[in-house]
Amino acid sequence: MAAPDEAGSGTIRTAPLGRLQVTTVEGDPRKALRARRLATQGDEDQDVVVKLLSKGSARLQQDARDVTLRAGDVFVYDRGRPFRLTFPERFRTVSVMIPRRMLGLNETQLRQITASPLRPDTALGGLLSTFLDRLADTAGNYRPHIGELLARNVVDILTVLADERLGSTSTDTSSGDAAMLLRIRAYIDRHLADPELSPRTIAGAHHISVRYLHKLFEAEDTTAGRWIQSRRLEACRRDLGRRETMGRTIAAVAHGWGFASAAHFSRVFRAAYGMSPSEWRDAHRPAAR
Repeated sequence: MAAPDEAGSGTIRTAPLGRLQVTTVEGDPRKALRARRLATQGDEDQDVVVKLLSKGSARLQQDARDVTLRAGDVFVYDRGRPFRLTFPERFRTVSVMIPRRMLGLNETQLRQITASPLRPDTALGGLLSTFLDRLADTAGNYRPHIGELLARNVVDILTVLADERLGSTSTDTSSGDAAMLLRIRAYIDRHLADPELSPRTIAGAHHISVRYLHKLFEAEDTTAGRWIQSRRLEACRRDLGRRETMGRTIAAVAHGWGFASAAHFSRVFRAAYGMSPSEWRDAHRPAAR
């Protein structure tokens, strides 16, 4: 993973988040510039940077926009195209660099979110700034697969942001609902291994009614219970194909991700993937070295 553009001076701290990493930088005033002739080389391999400015101020220029940033703002820029990023005073940032291919955004959608800061007093801005600030201190403490699930939440938030900027989400209410749903998804990912996780406990943790929780998931054409189950199944499926879990029983893997009954897990796994957990493990067993 490449270093963040402001990493030329100061203190750098990194922590893994699944296949991504969270980078915290504290540094002295500096400038970062990507010239047009450099940005045209290997665009498809460049990262999109999601950055929280937690201390200081900054100025970002990209896609004909020139914005001033202040502490608490979250902003996005594309390292594959020309940009200029200036920190006129000592600063602190928290960054997640996401390969463009992971975002699933086309060029038009991506240009809607670059150099267009999210202020902390907006629904999505408040969610993302709090999320990134927390990741700066906790990213290295998560199990690898939990880290991957949380990394996807960053991608989900950017997708919602692109939709909002393109007009797919046009009202404050729908924006607030989208932010709440993303917050709930991140909470579910952090608590997948808890067998007590349920719509009632999720609603209680977010100070909303169970009815409102169900309404949020209805917009996604699913239910909170089905979402929890699908995320647990996905985590189990990945674990069953990992070399380091070959010594664990299928029941142990299922229990480790919150399934109370091994028999129930086997039934829902077969319904989701068309084969039993043991058949899936045999088909995806890593080759012996």
